[in-house]
Amino acid sequence: MTQTMDTPVRPVRRSVPALALLTLVGGLVLAATPTQDASAATAPPAPLLTTADTTWKYLDDNTDPGTPENLLSWTQPAYDASAWKSAKGSFGAKGGKLAAVGPHTPTTLLTQYIEGTTTDVPTFFFRSTFEFDADTADELEKVVGNVVYDDGLVVYVNGAKVAGFHDERVTSTTTNLQYAGSGASDPIAASFDLDPEALLDGTNTIAVALYQDRASSSDVYFDLTSLTPVAEDAPVVVAPPTRVILTPTETPETSQSISWLAGSEADTTGQVEIRPASGGATRTLRAYAAGAVNGNAKQHFSVTVPGLKPATEYSYRVGVPGAWTGWKTFGTADPAETDFSFIYYGDAQIGLDSTWPKVVAQAQATAPDAIGSVHAGDLIDSASNETQWVNWFKGMEDAAATSNVMAAPGNHEYSGDKKLAAWKANFEYPLNNPTTETVGELAQLAVGDTPVARQYAAYFAHWSEFAAETVYFTDYQGMRFITINATRDTAFLTPDALPACTGTDCPQAKVAELWTQFQAAWLDTVLTESPSKWNVVTFHQPVYSTSSGRDEPVLRKYWVPVFQEHDIDLVMMGHDHTYARGYNDEDRTDTEGVTDGPVYIVSNSGAKHYDLAAPDKNVWTNNGATQVLRGEKITTYQVVDVTADTLTYKSYIAEKVAGASTDLPVGAVYDEFTVTKRDDGTKWVTEAGVAVPSEVTFTTQPAAAVTVESGKNVTISSTAVSTSTATPAPRVAYQWQTAAAGTDAWTDIAGATSKNLLLKKVSATTDQHRYRVVATAGKSSTTSAVSTVTVTKAPTTLKLAASSLRTGAKPRVTANASVAGTVEVTVVSGIFLTTASVPVAKGATTTVTLPQSLPFGVSGATVQVTATLTPTDSVEFAGTTAGFTTKIG
Repeated sequence: MTQTMDTPVRPVRRSVPALALLTLVGGLVLAATPTQDASAATAPPAPLLTTADTTWKYLDDNTDPGTPENLLSWTQPAYDASAWKSAKGSFGAKGGKLAAVGPHTPTTLLTQYIEGTTTDVPTFFFRSTFEFDADTADELEKVVGNVVYDDGLVVYVNGAKVAGFHDERVTSTTTNLQYAGSGASDPIAASFDLDPEALLDGTNTIAVALYQDRASSSDVYFDLTSLTPVAEDAPVVVAPPTRVILTPTETPETSQSISWLAGSEADTTGQVEIRPASGGATRTLRAYAAGAVNGNAKQHFSVTVPGLKPATEYSYRVGVPGAWTGWKTFGTADPAETDFSFIYYGDAQIGLDSTWPKVVAQAQATAPDAIGSVHAGDLIDSASNETQWVNWFKGMEDAAATSNVMAAPGNHEYSGDKKLAAWKANFEYPLNNPTTETVGELAQLAVGDTPVARQYAAYFAHWSEFAAETVYFTDYQGMRFITINATRDTAFLTPDALPACTGTDCPQAKVAELWTQFQAAWLDTVLTESPSKWNVVTFHQPVYSTSSGRDEPVLRKYWVPVFQEHDIDLVMMGHDHTYARGYNDEDRTDTEGVTDGPVYIVSNSGAKHYDLAAPDKNVWTNNGATQVLRGEKITTYQVVDVTADTLTYKSYIAEKVAGASTDLPVGAVYDEFTVTKRDDGTKWVTEAGVAVPSEVTFTTQPAAAVTVESGKNVTISSTAVSTSTATPAPRVAYQWQTAAAGTDAWTDIAGATSKNLLLKKVSATTDQHRYRVVATAGKSSTTSAVSTVTVTKAPTTLKLAASSLRTGAKPRVTANASVAGTVEVTVVSGIFLTTASVPVAKGATTTVTLPQSLPFGVSGATVQVTATLTPTDSVEFAGTTAGFTTKIG
């Protein structure tokens, strides 16, 4: 958004008497209106001509129309331009195509690039003629020409230069093909004067040289919007601008954006005069033209004033000499101050000439010192209806001119205006919208030269441009205000030239969802990098719909996780023409009336009302959220008071209709809660009348040392961490961690988030570890002392029995072991000894046949049988022995 610091001289606007001025060749008209009567003396004259009515000869092929002897021969009346192209304006190109150049869309495409290259043609040349009756010259003060250009322009009449705009670099004496211009990102509106006495009687030639700023300039544009006579005796037109509105910059402590609508169709330039309210020098800044929309020929203007002092009151006015608004005041943000208030409105949309002004008047009376207002979309019902915009601004007339307006577009801002021309003409917002540099890993989808990557790149580039002034943020005294765009119409989401792509991986099949994801990635970046203590977000369609028949699963899928992860403070929405306020169920605490996460709100500030959804179709409860309060057939506004540690929200009833869900009167507080956020990071959302939990402190107790046999369960108690008494009792979250003996490599134990840690069937090989718990309340946390667990071997059993012990036969013994392993059996009788080792299965009876036969003739002799069990898992289980004594049979 370009503005210059010089003060242009504004020609006095006068009505023109009936003069016999003729039609220009090709349709360019230089005519006059009848003298206005006294009752219409201050009304601006109708526009007399436009480029759209004019056929121009033009040259855009990078050839020089001059001669070495006379570079400006092409500007002379006698020059033969019959071989040039011919068309009506306006003229322009963006990226070599017929596309919008800033707020302007050209009618005729210029050849932007030198043939076979992507290097810009330096200079474009235009010629036309008009007829003038010299007998009328003495009745005129001047003839005023109005142009819009990008990047530089020189105008000649009958071979003489009459105006130059950013042409300082046009210095070559050997060629007309030169780069010059402002380098502005959007076209600039300007005006020039012609002396009627210098015009020829009859045919006059007008010639224009249009310059590119550089070889890589992205666009080019030219439009001669009017060429109008101004009479000597015309009364001064003093219609001041309207729709004056302040919108925030990214740095509201040192800069301020101001926009307005020109008071007259003849006003092609605009200025702001600004000075400290306490006194001091007045600065004058020239605005840029933001466009004329909705059939209203009056121009919109915007300017961003830099170099302001923090915590300072300023007085300003806008317009042009002879047609200023009254002086208005605003204050810059104070970085050292934490206390302020702002107003939150839902949809205005319906009742703009009745309900809306009453709502704003009540809100301003309740919060006269509010630093601004946030608007959750659908400011109007049809964006192409200029009367609705007039009424919306009329309701905001004083508030918008003295405090910042932070608005989000709704679906009705696209009604009849798919490219948001009216929105972007009326509002000026920070250009910190999503780009591939601010959407994290999502940008990688556009990297590469595949059809899929090229299509992603086209969408992302289009959205980066289109999101400007609809997705943005500003930081004000410790609060980051974030605005996002919840509307997902493919008509505006699809770029004009979309690369071809086939297959399920192509983004064209999921545009609406991808647009939502694109903003979610940006939002994650914006919240991660936010320096502010408080963070609030505004958009139109709710993530938790409230009225009957509505649901927004795509918004909920991508945006709610970001809100929850970053614990955003307020989520302010509209669209449903009902009221609701609540929270995500994961933020519920053990204390009634206390939560600790984002607050989700749907508000309605206009005269349109819908019915609430039935309880069994409540989108909130069906998607893990709770409505604390919901209402229908009421119109509300909200005031939020901010201090260093608290955010106090109050919703007020501004209007009721039949069937209202509350008996409270108009003017009453309908809803109220407080968010408390301490420097230690703890945060509580408390209902009205509920005490804010006191600060939580942690104490640690001696650690536990536990010895347990393998295979057994063991519980480690979190009594190693306790909290001081707090009211209400805080909700404490736990995360157990473990580290091997002799290390400090602590890792979280998956799923171990209960107050106590249960280890099931511990293992000597894997569970001889140290354990600790991290306890968290809000954002305060502590780590317990370390508990150690020592695992001993589990006991085992071995049972032996004689199967066969007879003289002359091999002894046989049965063994039953409680664990798998090896059993070694020994049979001894006198000097006789035999041994055998066999594997045994857990719990199975195994018969062991020993290798040596018992001697003959020893029947009745005593025999001793012993056995040793060696477990296969000798780490987990202890070995054991068994034995018995009997007689040989």
